[in-house]
Amino acid sequence: MLGNPPPETTSFVGREQELTLLDDLLGGGRLITLTGVGGVGKSRLALRAVRTLGRARRDGVWWVELSPLRDPALLTPTVAHALGLADQSARSPDEELCAWMADKELLLVLDTCEHLVGPCRHLIGELLQTAPGLTVLVTSREPLGSPGELLVDVRPLPVDGTDSDALVLFRERALAASPAAAAAFADPARATLAADLCRRLDGLPLALELAGARMRRWTLEQIADRLDARFEMLADTRPTLPHRHRTLRTAIGWSHELCEPVERLLWARLSVFAGDFDLAAARAVCAGGPLSAPDVERVLSGLVAKSVVRRSAGPGTDAARYRLLDTVREYGQDWLDELDEARTVADRHAHWYAALARAADRAWMGPRQVDWHRRMTADHMQLRAALEHLLGTDSVTALEMAGALWFFWFSCGHVNEGKAFLERALVGAAPTGIAYTQALWALGLTCVLRGEFDVSLRTGRECTRAAGRLADPEWELRAVYLSAASVLMPGDPLRALELAGPQARAAHGGRPDGAGGLLCRLVTAYALCELGRFEDATRAARELRAACVRLGERWMRAYADYILAVAALGLGREDEAARHVRAMLEGKRLLGDRFGIALGLDLLAAAVAALGDGERAARLLGTGHAWWRTVGRPQMGAPSLTALRDRGERQARAAIGDRAYDEAYASAYRAGAVSPTG
Repeated sequence: MLGNPPPETTSFVGREQELTLLDDLLGGGRLITLTGVGGVGKSRLALRAVRTLGRARRDGVWWVELSPLRDPALLTPTVAHALGLADQSARSPDEELCAWMADKELLLVLDTCEHLVGPCRHLIGELLQTAPGLTVLVTSREPLGSPGELLVDVRPLPVDGTDSDALVLFRERALAASPAAAAAFADPARATLAADLCRRLDGLPLALELAGARMRRWTLEQIADRLDARFEMLADTRPTLPHRHRTLRTAIGWSHELCEPVERLLWARLSVFAGDFDLAAARAVCAGGPLSAPDVERVLSGLVAKSVVRRSAGPGTDAARYRLLDTVREYGQDWLDELDEARTVADRHAHWYAALARAADRAWMGPRQVDWHRRMTADHMQLRAALEHLLGTDSVTALEMAGALWFFWFSCGHVNEGKAFLERALVGAAPTGIAYTQALWALGLTCVLRGEFDVSLRTGRECTRAAGRLADPEWELRAVYLSAASVLMPGDPLRALELAGPQARAAHGGRPDGAGGLLCRLVTAYALCELGRFEDATRAARELRAACVRLGERWMRAYADYILAVAALGLGREDEAARHVRAMLEGKRLLGDRFGIALGLDLLAAAVAALGDGERAARLLGTGHAWWRTVGRPQMGAPSLTALRDRGERQARAAIGDRAYDEAYASAYRAGAVSPTG
C-alpha cells in the first residue's frame, strides 16, 4: 500500500457493521469523522478500515497522528511532513500544502483531533476545496462541525451473550497476558462471570484490555471483586461526567490503584512525553526519589505488561519505543499535577532533549550522522515539546537548543518549522556569545533554502560581525559560507568564490575539516563549476569528498559527488557523471534529503539524455519534478539549476520526440516521488 499507515500490533475484534458503513462512506463521502469517547477504539477502527477496505487511492493512504501536537501553528507542517513534504518555499504552509494536494487522489487520516477542532476544521476545509481527489477520515471525541461532514458514532463493543465481541476481546487480551487463563473461560460459570465483567466495563475496548492484562497475576474472581469495590467507591464522584466517561475513568483508576507505587510514579512522570520515547529518555526524565534510574526499565516493563504503556520497535532500528495512549496519559497528567511535579518533570524533559540536540550537533559531521538523523527524526515531537517549554521558561537554553538543531532544520527537511522556532528564540536575545551566533547562522541557512537571499545575505553580514566578536575561526568560516551561498544561488559565482575561496579561507584560519571549512569548500567547488572551471572544480570536490570520507560524514560527501558529476558532465564525460550522481543519490536517500534527491534526479536526467537515452531521461525528469514539488520550489529558482534541467529536457525531446517525451514524463510524475535512483 502506498502511504504510511502504522502497523496493526494487536488482533482486531468485531466492528463488522461499522466497517461496512465506512466502506460505503469512503466510497462517496469526502469528510468522515469517527466520534466517540476516549478508549472506545476510534483509531483502531480507522486503521482497520484503511488497511482492509481495499478502496485504492492512486496517491495512497496517509496517516497523521495529532495526539502529541499542542501548538496549532504546527498542524500544517505536521500534516505536510507525514505526507513526505519538506516545504522550503516562502509561501505560507497552508498555501504550499494546498498547491501540492491539488492534483492528488489520496485518503488522508487525521487521528485524534479533539484538542485541535478549530484548526483542523479550517485546514480540512482549505484542502477539500482545492483538492477534488482528496478524502479525509478523522477520529475525534467530538465532531469538527464542517460542512458535508459525515459522522460515525463509534460505540462500545456489544456485551450481551457469552460470545459477545466484548468478551472475545477480553478473552484474547487475557490469553495474551496468561495462556493459563484459558481454563477460566472454558468453565461455563466463570465464563458467565467474565461476560458480566465486560458489561460492568460497558464494552469499552481500552477498559477491557486493561482488565485482560490483569489475568497475568489474578483470577477472574479477583478481578471482578476488585473492580466492584472500585465502582462502589467512585459511584458518587464526578456525577457530571457521562456514564461511559465515568466507566473508563473508573477502569483506568482501578488499573492505576493496582500498580505498585513506583509504577504509579513512573506513569505520572511519563505523561510529560509527547508521542513515543525511548528508554534512555525515560530514565533521564522520570528517575528520582523512590524511582532510581536502574529501576526504570523494570518498572516500565511492568506498565507494558499491564497495557498501560505500549511498546513498539523504533523506525529503522531494533531499539524499543514506548508511548501512553491519550486517555491513559491524561490520567497520568492529573496525578503529576497532584504530586506537584508537573513543572519539575517538564523541565527535566526539556533539558534532556536540549542536551540531546547539543550531542547531535557535535556528532553531525562524523560517522554516526545517519544514526543521528534517524534518532532526531524519531524524537521530532519531543524536540518540539522541549523547545515550546523552554521558550516559555528558559530563553537561554531555548536559544542554544534551536541553534544546535541547525542540521535538523537545514539538512533534514524542517526548514519552515526551524525558521519559526529560531525567530522566536532570537527575540530579545543578547547579540553576543556562541548560542546567539549559532542561532543567527541557522536562521540564515533556512532563509537560503527558502530563496530569501536578500535576507540571508543581511543575516550573513550580521553573523560575520557576531563571529568576529567571538574571535573564533570556525564561526567566521560558517558566516562566510552563509554569505557566499546567499550570492551563489541567485547567480553570482565569482563573488561567492571571492568570499569562500582558498585565499579567503586561509585568511580566517581554523580547522579545514570543521563544518565551516567544509561548507566553504563546498561553495568553492560549486562556484568553480558555475564559472566553467571544471578541472578546478573536480580537484576541489575530490578534496572535499576525501575529507568527508575521513570523517565518516555522508550529507556533504553526497554534495561533493554531485559537483563531481556536474564537472564530469561539463567535460563531456557523461558515463562518469552518471556514476557520481548515483552515489550522490544513495547518500541523500540515507538521510531523506528531498532537496538533494530532486537535484540529483535532474542531473542524472541530463547525463542519460546526453548519452542518448531520451525516454529514461524523461522519466527521471518526471520523477524529479514530483520530488521538487515536495520541496516547494522547483530548482530553487536558481538560474544554473534551471538551465541544467532544461538542457536535459531539450536533449531528451530531441532523442525521442515530443509525444514520447510527454508520455514518459507524465507517467513518471504520476508515480510520484518514489524512485531516488532513477
